[in-house]
Amino acid sequence: MKKPIILLASVLLIAGATKAQVLVNPQIGLTYQHLTDPAEFYDYKAAMGFQAGADVRFGDRFFFQPGAFFGRNVTIVSFDDGQTAVVEDGLVRTNLKFRAQVGYKVVDSYQFDLRVMLGPSYDVLLSVDNKDDEIDWNQGDFNGGSWGVDAGLGFDMGYFTVSPTVSFGLSRVFDDDVIELEEIDSKFLTYGLTLGWNFGNDD
Repeated sequence: MKKPIILLASVLLIAGATKAQVLVNPQIGLTYQHLTDPAEFYDYKAAMGFQAGADVRFGDRFFFQPGAFFGRNVTIVSFDDGQTAVVEDGLVRTNLKFRAQVGYKVVDSYQFDLRVMLGPSYDVLLSVDNKDDEIDWNQGDFNGGSWGVDAGLGFDMGYFTVSPTVSFGLSRVFDDDVIELEEIDSKFLTYGLTLGWNFGNDD
């Protein structure tokens, strides 16, 4: 937990030094998470999950945007070695994502804003579940935390916000200490879409 605490502390220090408009933006939405580079005989397919959390925006045209999101991400994992029946299961991972983005308003009007954002993120793994217990992976097989780079767009229409995002994983998904999985270099690739509400004044 030290890494997300350090990231959060950095966020608070920067936020405290920022003298600008502040917006709080709670959001809820969907995720679509994929794993890259499957091992031999395995195949990954992204499936729909959900997320809920909030960003805090400091600034106007240029802004700093830290946030935290709770998510349940789903990936369909199948195993086929050509000799036994194909095994398929839904792998569900619950995580807490911390992110610290900087952004710029490409369009800044009274009725409509368009924002672009980019920055680092850190995911804390809370649990791992297999829907049908067909694939023998559990929480101990995965890294407890993973770094990523998050990018997104933000559409502000009055108080409402819509934000499509993508998160590129930088860390290995599986724990290096698990011998059976140490050569699998899979990383997370996560797409998201949220709807939110702005509290505050950005005039």
